[in-house]
Amino acid sequence: MSTPQRIYVIGEIGQNHNGSVDIAKLIIDAAARPIREELFQREYRPMDAVKLTKRDLNEELSRSQMDRVYDSPHSFGRTYGEHRAKLELNDEQHFELYQYAKSYGLDFVETLCAIGCLSMLKLFTPDSLKVASRDLTNLPLLEAMAETKIPIILSTGMAGKVQLDDALNAISRHHNHISILHCVSQYPTDPRSVNLLTLAWLQKNYPQYTIGYSDHTIGISVPVAACAMGAKIIEKHITLDRRMKGTDQAGSLGPDGMVRMMRDLRALEESFGKEEIFIEPSVEAARVKLERSIASKRALKAGEIITENDLHLLSPGDGFKWADRTQVIGKKLTADIPADEIIYAQHLA
Repeated sequence: MSTPQRIYVIGEIGQNHNGSVDIAKLIIDAAARPIREELFQREYRPMDAVKLTKRDLNEELSRSQMDRVYDSPHSFGRTYGEHRAKLELNDEQHFELYQYAKSYGLDFVETLCAIGCLSMLKLFTPDSLKVASRDLTNLPLLEAMAETKIPIILSTGMAGKVQLDDALNAISRHHNHISILHCVSQYPTDPRSVNLLTLAWLQKNYPQYTIGYSDHTIGISVPVAACAMGAKIIEKHITLDRRMKGTDQAGSLGPDGMVRMMRDLRALEESFGKEEIFIEPSVEAARVKLERSIASKRALKAGEIITENDLHLLSPGDGFKWADRTQVIGKKLTADIPADEIIYAQHLA
């Protein structure tokens, strides 16, 4: 059996914790749950990583935007600044969740939205740092993140080639541990906007980097398709309940959705195989049962010489194939064979 192609799956908690460490831990519990596939009795590994987002509200929005009244069903405060503050966890809380994820063997990824957020690195070192799509042009932030030498994941949701190349140039001056995720910054993303063929373009133009896909569509079909097209990383928003308050909740996967996506992605990993055509050993029983073999079209007597007109094809497939008919035609029968029975080698002189 060939070695499965490994797909690295990041469950993006973002700020779906709604400012609660306890909720974040429950989401991590769901992300770490092994996946059981009953028909073939498989237990698949869960997500590989979880990801949180850290903002520095001093480097977030203009003062007028932070002070504007935020009248929304998803608001956690009277103004947008109060709303954002309610959703933030401090460095120590991020460290607590890092340790909690590590207790499950999960990697921990941080999206850092400002240079000030690098303060958390005094407490712990994430496995990767994520650059949000909106910050691909924030070159001072990219430089500061790259100086840490921690692997970096870029999302291209708001970038063309010029912006992507500028970002890559800024980071690669310090290291080349870079992954690029095709992304569309529409929440949720209309399927007509996804353009999965961008993956092929990225693979062709940036072969030195790991290429993946950050998904904001509803459902799980697009990330599975992305991996079938060669994406090595999948990032997907996750939550406890899609009906929870919060702008990202409805477009996230709940616990059942996580199970379905991980089941399909891990099954896809096993399905790639190798680049050739061959008879898979597991189909041998079906082949014997269902393929056709040379059989008698009429009742034949011992001593008769078989002609092509005496033959047709019936199942099972454990006898001569039509391509082997020269081994049967012109041969003398050693025993009587009723009509519509397989002719085997022991029947021939």
